[in-house]
Amino acid sequence: MGSTVKNSLLWVFDPFEDDPGFMRKRLFGFEAAYMDGLLCLAVGDGEEPWNGLLVCTSRERHAGLIGELPELAPHPVLGKWLYLSQKNEDFEAIAGAVVKLVSRRDSRVGVEPGARKKKAKKMIGS
Repeated sequence: MGSTVKNSLLWVFDPFEDDPGFMRKRLFGFEAAYMDGLLCLAVGDGEEPWNGLLVCTSRERHAGLIGELPELAPHPVLGKWLYLSQKNEDFEAIAGAVVKLVSRRDSRVGVEPGARKKKAKKMIGS
């Protein structure tokens, strides 16, 4: 029997349930929300800094999102994504605001899944 630990933050995705573009998948111990094929959000309830909401975005879009939601900060490990700790006293309200951005298809949120930039290998002797 596998241990299926229920993620206590799944409620964050509730507003997406009736959206035909929404899909939920497991992602490295997180639950991730995809909208129209883009990876948008992930929630995890582990140890910091894996205890809250990850906003999947790119570094170029940080300033605009942080300007609107100053509680978001670059994740200490996944620096291209923004993070909101569940320990933030306004977690529910801020997470709700992020969910509204995703529901409105805000172009600042969402990345192509699996679109990691491959590091160019240097040719030896070139």
